[in-house]
Amino acid sequence: MVHPSPLGSPLPVALAAALLLILLLSSACRGSEYEYLSWKSDGYSNGGGLGGGRGYGKPPQCVAIPDDLRLCYDVGYSQMLLPNLLDHETLAEVKQQAGSWVPLVYKSCHPGTQVFLCALFAPVCMDRPVYPCRWLCEAVRDGCTPIMEAFGFPWPDMLTCDRFPAGDVCIAMTAPNATEATKATGFSQICPPCDNEMKTDAILEHMCASEFALKTKIKEVKQENADRKVVLQKRRKPVKLGNLNKKELKKLVLYLKNGADCPCQQLDNLNSHYLIMGRKVDKQYLLTGIHKWDKSSKEFKMAIKKLKTHKCPTFENVF
Repeated sequence: MVHPSPLGSPLPVALAAALLLILLLSSACRGSEYEYLSWKSDGYSNGGGLGGGRGYGKPPQCVAIPDDLRLCYDVGYSQMLLPNLLDHETLAEVKQQAGSWVPLVYKSCHPGTQVFLCALFAPVCMDRPVYPCRWLCEAVRDGCTPIMEAFGFPWPDMLTCDRFPAGDVCIAMTAPNATEATKATGFSQICPPCDNEMKTDAILEHMCASEFALKTKIKEVKQENADRKVVLQKRRKPVKLGNLNKKELKKLVLYLKNGADCPCQQLDNLNSHYLIMGRKVDKQYLLTGIHKWDKSSKEFKMAIKKLKTHKCPTFENVF
């Protein structure tokens, strides 16, 4: 249980921050340790979250994090506040919106990505809503924006870092002066659409970030400014056309966004057939996934089998 300090005075900043760190980073936390205490906060109860400021029909409550909330189920605590800090009022809404961000965590663009996102999607139960620190937002944003841009997605306005507290009590992961050191930890230098070559989940996640997919060979690869231009062979078998018509398919040329310098093993071998995925951003078609067409791979066969029935998250930001 989290208790207010004696005589109703606020907890000292250092003590509150230390308490938050213990709650967030201890993997041994159990649901019984988090008992929701009601509070009166005009900003929160009147819709003061980041998601648009709508009024709530029911008071905040503490609920168990369901095991199918993949983004936050293993974050280090077992209960969350609902409505959350993005104004999601039901677990169904939380799961739908949070599902789109799971691939970004797996891309390992910053070690604090899950802590930052779960502080908003599944906030820890405290006697008041506590937001992530501004510097943590900035570190995650700077580390993950290149990954997101590779798939044609900008950093969303609802996560503008100026909205988060720069000091006082906020959710952190490491000291601010360690931002640069931690930002590179675990980061994959492989071009984002080219990593996890034969992982079923990765193939499906790339598909969810794509508008179309096809089976084809690559004719040539050229560098064009900071991008790589991928020219396809004429024979192209559609797997998923989306809004792509036959005329567009015939003229299709893909670009690996900001991919001039990052490794992509698949683009080094032009003799193989590939499952190639993409989406249109402005007037360009971006390469969002490329996997060798290998029916001898159980992972690949499973992904192809699931493609027709796999349900992608509906929120626009899927990575």
